[in-house]
Amino acid sequence: MEEKLRIQIPRVKLGSQGLEVSKLGFGCAGLSGIYNAPLLHEDGCTIMKEVFSKGITFFDTSDLYGDNYDNEIMVGKALKNLPREKVELATKFGIKRLKGLQFEVIGTPEYVRQCCEASLKRLDVDYIDLYYQHRVDSSVPIEDTMGELKKLVDEGKIKYIGLSEASVDTIRRAHAVHPITAVQMEYSLWAREIEEDIVPICRELGIGIVAYSPLGRGFFGGKAVVESLPEKSLLFIHPRFTGENLEKNRLIYSRLSNLAAKHACTPAQLALAWLLHQGQDIVPIPGTTKVKNLESNIESLKVKLTEENLKEICDSVPIDEVKGTREYDMFANFVYKLVNTPPN
Repeated sequence: MEEKLRIQIPRVKLGSQGLEVSKLGFGCAGLSGIYNAPLLHEDGCTIMKEVFSKGITFFDTSDLYGDNYDNEIMVGKALKNLPREKVELATKFGIKRLKGLQFEVIGTPEYVRQCCEASLKRLDVDYIDLYYQHRVDSSVPIEDTMGELKKLVDEGKIKYIGLSEASVDTIRRAHAVHPITAVQMEYSLWAREIEEDIVPICRELGIGIVAYSPLGRGFFGGKAVVESLPEKSLLFIHPRFTGENLEKNRLIYSRLSNLAAKHACTPAQLALAWLLHQGQDIVPIPGTTKVKNLESNIESLKVKLTEENLKEICDSVPIDEVKGTREYDMFANFVYKLVNTPPN
């Protein structure tokens, strides 16, 4: 009976280059302790196996996540228990951890290849389905970075190329060297900036959009509102989760919560359903360490919204009332090259 009631997660084309993924993806970063304590590899693998069993096949990681590349290593272990040909594996390169909260963005051809080879070994796979430049190195022409990525495609080490947090100009120039399959951007009810320029350019060029932090770093799931933040969570330094900003943002959560009650769902489900209604070319990648949250996220696929509903949801989270900068702007303060040179 349980099997018959399982929600079938749709398959969608991500971009126009042939990649097909589950409409909901899974962000793996949290398994290595960004917002909570890091999971033991055995527990992280169990979560990933559960994710796959429910029909989510698109897994997103990076060589940045976790200490000593912990997340890629964990994902690699999990893949040993999954049919590789039925998994769409995405990872990223380009942000080098220096010390503490100091990072460097590197996009030289040599570094591209070095990172790809290292990720292949850590993941213990023959190829990566979708390989992103995690952040654009403004000191290296994007054409040079893309040239090396194109070689990796030709060699069969990666299948598709992605960019993360790239500008319109960078996307256009990169796409001219080799087709970009997906652009990964923060996109949620309280991070809608990409609707102005990134979404239009991606649709013009046939590029898919992968929405990271679709639940606002867990805010729309109740983090710091109905549940306290875990000890040592990086959200303690996130501008939207601190001080007066948090107090004002809680009012937004309250409005969304009241609206969710009308739709007989949770605030998180409503926030995710809103994003799922923004287009077939948009694939959210919520992450979690709890099976109950995973199941709740999947349930958002059942929430049906009209144009009037969508407007009402947007109006409940006015962008000009969201307090605090989004994480990308905060992160830039800790990254060499993102702030010391002009945008690429």
